[in-house]
Amino acid sequence: MNPMRLQTLIFNTRRERKDHRTLTLVRIGTCGGLQPFTPVGSFVASVKSIGFDGLLNFYAGRDYACDLEFEHAFKEYVRWDNSLGNPYVAIADENLVNQIASEDMVRGVTISCGGFYGPQGRTLRLPLKDSNLNERIVTFKYQGLQVTNFEMESSALAGLATLMGHRAMTCCIVVANRWSKEVRIGYKKSIENLIKMVLDRI
Repeated sequence: MNPMRLQTLIFNTRRERKDHRTLTLVRIGTCGGLQPFTPVGSFVASVKSIGFDGLLNFYAGRDYACDLEFEHAFKEYVRWDNSLGNPYVAIADENLVNQIASEDMVRGVTISCGGFYGPQGRTLRLPLKDSNLNERIVTFKYQGLQVTNFEMESSALAGLATLMGHRAMTCCIVVANRWSKEVRIGYKKSIENLIKMVLDRI
């Protein structure tokens, strides 16, 4: 049957397919680097993603899709304020990471935030509740991993994919680095290179 015809039937009946099909999902985008070893222009593959958005907490089975020991260690180290909500640590598909993230990518931990400003430690007119949180985040280490970058989607993608039986991960190019205070404006060609690199490895 024509794939488009099958898709139309599924939408019309609103029923799941009897046979589960595992999808491979890779988010490719931009991020802000947090470490000296994630300079502007470097590629970061998210092995784990810490969701500051709280999204996965609304779904049954969220613990199955998370690294609970990592989660506990992170909250304890950064002295997490529970009024900010509960961060969750989603795990990217290990085989997919090994397939795509070669030596030309930094394997790290990504924090997914619900906003560009306060959640990422930036201030404009409103003060932050914890102005030193980012300093503690940057120095956090667990089982050889460090928090490498900020972006806004990787934790939801990895977590929901795990719960739904799919493979997912995120690859980003660093367009700004908080540590060195560098910014890259013209990164279109680098994004194109990253897209090609990922597609060649899937």
